[in-house]
Amino acid sequence: MKNFIKKFNEIALTDIPEVGGKNASLGEMFQKLGSKGVKIPDGFAVTSAAYWHYLAQLGLKEAIFNELDKLDKKDFSNLRQVGGHIRNSFAKVPLPSAIKEAIRLGYEDLQKTYGSAISLAVRSSATAEDLPKASFAGQQESYLNVKGVNELLEACQKCYASLFTDRAIKYREDNGFDHQKVALSIGVQLMVRSDLASSGVNFTLDPDSGFDKVVLVSGVWGLGENIVQGSINPDEFFVFKPSMRKGVKQPIISRKLGSKEKTMVYDSSGSGTLNLNTALDKQEQFVLTDTEVLKLAEWSMIIEEHYGRPMDLEWAKDGLLNELFIVQARPETIYGSNENRLRIVTYKLLEKGKVITNGMGLGNKISAGKARILHSPTEAHKLREGEILVTEKTNPDWDPILKKAGGIITDQGGRTSHAAIVAREVGAAAIVGTENATKMIHDGQEITISCAEGDTGNVYEGILKWEEKEVDISTLKTPKTEPMLILADPDQAFLLSFYPTAGVGLMRLEFVINNAIQIHPMALKHFDLIEDEKVREKIQKLTHHFPNKADYFVQKLAEGVATIAAAFHPKNVIVRMSDFKSNEYANLIGGQQFEPIESNPMIGFRGASRYYHPKYQEAFELECRAMKMVREAMGLENVKIMIPFCRTLKEARKVVDLMHGYGLKRGENGLQLYMMTEIPNNVILAEEFAQFFDGFSIGSNDLTQLTLGVDRDSELLSDIFDINDPGIKKMISMVIASAHKTHTKIGLCGQAPSDYPEFAQFLVENGINSISFNPDALITGIENINMAEANRVSLGMAAQ
Repeated sequence: MKNFIKKFNEIALTDIPEVGGKNASLGEMFQKLGSKGVKIPDGFAVTSAAYWHYLAQLGLKEAIFNELDKLDKKDFSNLRQVGGHIRNSFAKVPLPSAIKEAIRLGYEDLQKTYGSAISLAVRSSATAEDLPKASFAGQQESYLNVKGVNELLEACQKCYASLFTDRAIKYREDNGFDHQKVALSIGVQLMVRSDLASSGVNFTLDPDSGFDKVVLVSGVWGLGENIVQGSINPDEFFVFKPSMRKGVKQPIISRKLGSKEKTMVYDSSGSGTLNLNTALDKQEQFVLTDTEVLKLAEWSMIIEEHYGRPMDLEWAKDGLLNELFIVQARPETIYGSNENRLRIVTYKLLEKGKVITNGMGLGNKISAGKARILHSPTEAHKLREGEILVTEKTNPDWDPILKKAGGIITDQGGRTSHAAIVAREVGAAAIVGTENATKMIHDGQEITISCAEGDTGNVYEGILKWEEKEVDISTLKTPKTEPMLILADPDQAFLLSFYPTAGVGLMRLEFVINNAIQIHPMALKHFDLIEDEKVREKIQKLTHHFPNKADYFVQKLAEGVATIAAAFHPKNVIVRMSDFKSNEYANLIGGQQFEPIESNPMIGFRGASRYYHPKYQEAFELECRAMKMVREAMGLENVKIMIPFCRTLKEARKVVDLMHGYGLKRGENGLQLYMMTEIPNNVILAEEFAQFFDGFSIGSNDLTQLTLGVDRDSELLSDIFDINDPGIKKMISMVIASAHKTHTKIGLCGQAPSDYPEFAQFLVENGINSISFNPDALITGIENINMAEANRVSLGMAAQ
């Protein structure tokens, strides 16, 4: 009887054959990480020996495996029948008295330590479960809020039967596990009263891209089944690991408030749970404080270091004790075993269609086909190979179906939901958390789902055209001239961090301001002066979490920049301060009240001229506060700051002095200032401008526009707008020469070096330090640079 249970303080990873991966991991952490502050609820495991002892009773083993021999392993047409018969066999055979007695003693031991009124979580742990090569998580059942020894014994018997759920049988068949060699252990663990607080899931990398310098912390109100099953959209926080290790003030680089529509709690009338509607005020609150997020991130990093691989964790907060606990830990199975990311596949829509709905895009892919709306796994026969599955949500019962789908769309769920995890495993494009897909999409409708446009996944009407490109970056030679990226969307940063670049040569703030902030900064600074009541309501709705509305702008802008800076750390990320024209600023919420009406905004109130002007100076201070937060509070000193459209030396001095006054002093903590070289005066006086700046970045579009006197947006003059014009090339040659003379770094941002190999040749011959490309042009650009550098060497050798 003694070997039928093992206490957590007796269990280590070496006990996987006896207690399964889940229980072995809990015991390992309970024993070895408690001294490092990681809290694991106490408990015990019912061992695999007990399982085999149970199967030896009354011919149960023979009944199970005789039934499995009848399984149609080609089409699985009789899967439900076979699984049902096996589970019924378990129900007919009572637990042996020796197993009952061992469980009773383990339960009484917990009562002696923690009190008689304990409630328990009872979870299955297969002996092959949670191994690195397979995500067995969720294949067997869990039972929560179990009270008393009789309920515990009943839950244990149900756990044994759950080894043969339809989904578990199919999963073992798909992954080559021999049913006769897989046993079941049961974890019996003190229940954390997260029904009175919150719970969630952590990943020690970004589960969408595999970027491993962050911890993703996600959470919901109440018990964790909602987030595991993907029933609701959780809060999400990204924590930057290097900043955590440095001990900086604010390592949280991004926060997203989830809708959290449901809260799972215990059923007060007895055992079991209820899923209640979450009060609106709680939906608008984050489930964790920053301190709690950082505590969970710290524990996640400790656990990852202990196991030596990326991990997928579940946590719970006890509302009575006000304490956090880790309740599960398993290896992350998608990127943890796929560390060699030398092949990049990019997807790009070649046409746009009407958007039907959108949600959180996963997989960075595009897929198209007929939509098939299913409301239950029992409708699996309706889904044909390659069709797009549309449903409210999925759970492990859907697993046998999902591999047939050409894409997955759900109303509910977040990036840690079941649908998201399975989509990554099977390599499918998925859009989760749309809220209305099953209502907006018609059964049988032809649709295209695009997850290649950032964090938001769009569902389009019809079958659209797209292109796929695969590049083996191991074959790309690294050029001497640094290739860098032009970026605007933080949601793409983690994926793009794997591209072979020297960093980001131009990060545009306008995208973050337009999409994440949406409000004119002066409208936030002077909210009380807003005259339009509808504008006031919009601002109030977006900023109600911030007592000081200006802090909303600073926080949102800082998080957008920090996400990109973290993705490329420690490589340089050159952030251009805002460069909206007045008409573009006016389109922001509240903007019309604070912007002039100009006849030619392109050469009007823009760039550096705004920063010290009374109409915008207070807003520029907010931009500077955000940059200071990123560099100092978040520890991302790889951020460099670039000033656009700086017309005169006097203006350069004013802006540099103003930034100094706002806490951004050139040279302090390694801060470097750059200037966009896009005005002829920047070229003519480049040596003088170098007194104020550490680097120049040639803005080829504006420089071409202003040198040739051509409106860059004019269709009538498009033939004249030509970066290859001899005058433009002479301007570029001049400024590169001046930069070399003053030892000032110089780069160029634009498409021309990828579109025109001869232009790349021209830049390389003139000794440009770096060239920045849009992501879709990077690989071609690198190839052009390599060809230009090779030609330069060949010409040099021929000259000798």
